Amino acid sequence: MLFNSIHFLFFFFPLVTLAYFALPHRYRWMLLLAASCYFYMAFIPVYILILGVTIVIDYFAGIWIEDSTGSRRRKYLLFSILSTCLVLFVFKYYDFFAVNLDGLAELIGWNYSIEVLQVILPIGLSFHTFQSLSYVIEVYRGRQKAERHFGIYSLYVMFYPQLVAGPIERPQNLLHQFREHHRFAYERVRSGLLLMLWGLFKKVVVADRLAIYVDSVFSNVPLHNGTTLLVATVFFAFQIYCDFSGYSDIAIGAARVMGFNLMQNFNRPYFSKSIAEFWQRWHISLSTWFRDYVYIPLGGNRVGRARLYFNLLITFTISGLWHGANWTFIIWGLLNGVYLVFSAATASLRAGLSRRTGPHRVLPALHPLFKVGLTFTLVCAGWVFFRAANISDALLVFRKMAGDHGMPFTGGAKDLIYGTLGIVPVLSFDYWTRGRRFEEVVTERPVAARWAVYLFLVLGLLGMGVFDASQFIYFQF
Repeated sequence: MLFNSIHFLFFFFPLVTLAYFALPHRYRWMLLLAASCYFYMAFIPVYILILGVTIVIDYFAGIWIEDSTGSRRRKYLLFSILSTCLVLFVFKYYDFFAVNLDGLAELIGWNYSIEVLQVILPIGLSFHTFQSLSYVIEVYRGRQKAERHFGIYSLYVMFYPQLVAGPIERPQNLLHQFREHHRFAYERVRSGLLLMLWGLFKKVVVADRLAIYVDSVFSNVPLHNGTTLLVATVFFAFQIYCDFSGYSDIAIGAARVMGFNLMQNFNRPYFSKSIAEFWQRWHISLSTWFRDYVYIPLGGNRVGRARLYFNLLITFTISGLWHGANWTFIIWGLLNGVYLVFSAATASLRAGLSRRTGPHRVLPALHPLFKVGLTFTLVCAGWVFFRAANISDALLVFRKMAGDHGMPFTGGAKDLIYGTLGIVPVLSFDYWTRGRRFEEVVTERPVAARWAVYLFLVLGLLGMGVFDASQFIYFQF
């Protein structure tokens, strides 16, 4: 089920929410679990069995880990990780590796062929896989008690607001909330609904409008000049931001209405002054997951420089592969790792140059703006690989940007104008909130200012929204 569908907005969400507050506390987890199953089964019903298998494995693994000592704890942890990752590999990566091994065999002259499965990827598989893994790892580390209530644990994995695209929650933050008694609170409900409205605006007014232009360009890269491709790349940067942060806002808002607090997933990423800062602000639940469960176990930054660079490259390459079984995603992840390695390797040199030239003193206002612009440019270069259908298309985009310029494509003039107009309020609100939550800032304003924002968002939805219930980009991951 899609957050931007009529079924969710006017039937599922209001009915589930009303029933949640109407039921006695002891029955609410049952309602939420049943609703979450229905929500997930709206895509491909039989795939709920796959989710059920991983839930059973990790539920028992958590108990066995807690009840065991010595090497048996580690064995149970490895069993859980390997079993859960095997499901992810079969459905998401098997065909990718099979095709590449087949190509390698053909290249070296081996008569070797692997049959591909060609199965449809279960929606949100990577997200709930990582949420399950965080649970068993935290139990193993002794930071989380094993959940003995099978229904509550199942709800932790399947909680519908963040089931298919996060935020990827840690058990310490979410599990205990399913036992808390949440009463109806007007201020909290208003805050949650406002955040949902803002997320819906970003999705259907900005992201889906930009998608029309971006898809028409990137589906026919050879037909467009460098100017058009540059515009489409910038548009995609805001499309993916508004699409994914819009989903996160709706998820966090829907959970908040019922009394649940989910972690912040985006914090003004395009105002970052470095790539390192960007990754502290973009898809926070995933970047912190990789930091805690991949980067730090590899040694983090407590190692020599060569090992530090290796840790960064490995972490971001795996992150790229997590996003998709395609070389374009792997290159995108590796490129971001290279950015960070270069930044770390040249930190002292850049600091010395800055002290000698003093750009922050000569141009105090422009220097931060320059760093934001440079960071955004580097991020957009990575988005080319993320969005392109293949490596050849991505390289062609860069070649055309380097020298083949002219008037931008105006076949979708309305979408070009509406898309540009949609970016302005998103950047303006991000700047206005100064790192605080959007709904928090708005609700603090005087009544007239609040209602002006409400009216702007509603009129924007009605006048510029694309109501075709298009899928969120990150659902494919």
